[in-house]
Amino acid sequence: MRKFKIFVLTIMVLLSFNGCDKKEITDELQKVHWDRDMCSRCKMVTSDRHHTVQIINLNNGKSYMFDDIGCTILWFSEENISWHNNAKIWITDANSGKWIDAKKAFYDNGNLTPMAYGFMAHKNIEDIPKSKKVFSYIEIIPKIKEIDNE
Repeated sequence: MRKFKIFVLTIMVLLSFNGCDKKEITDELQKVHWDRDMCSRCKMVTSDRHHTVQIINLNNGKSYMFDDIGCTILWFSEENISWHNNAKIWITDANSGKWIDAKKAFYDNGNLTPMAYGFMAHKNIEDIPKSKKVFSYIEIIPKIKEIDNE
């Protein structure tokens, strides 16, 4: 009987290790809990479906939410995030609210955004009015830092 108990206990321990498989790291958008997830920088709830950002650290798969692209850029800088160039950055399209690649998006400024940085992301350049200047992701970084220093 004692051998049987040891055998069962051994099987149970081995089976419990089966549940510890390493999570596969992906750059895919992770589940968003609207009106509950908080901005990793300013702690405001992410509820605006036309300005929200999700960053995924491709080194460990951890995701971070932001309510404005301005908070995202400043968080990278303020927290000295070493993996920022390798991060997957998702942002909601200003028109459709669908998630798009923030590094490939087109931006315009002078808009009303949650934290007043004013930059909105667009999947298509044609969605930006001809009267507005178009910015790339790289171009908005110094602009946001400049706004923050005002």
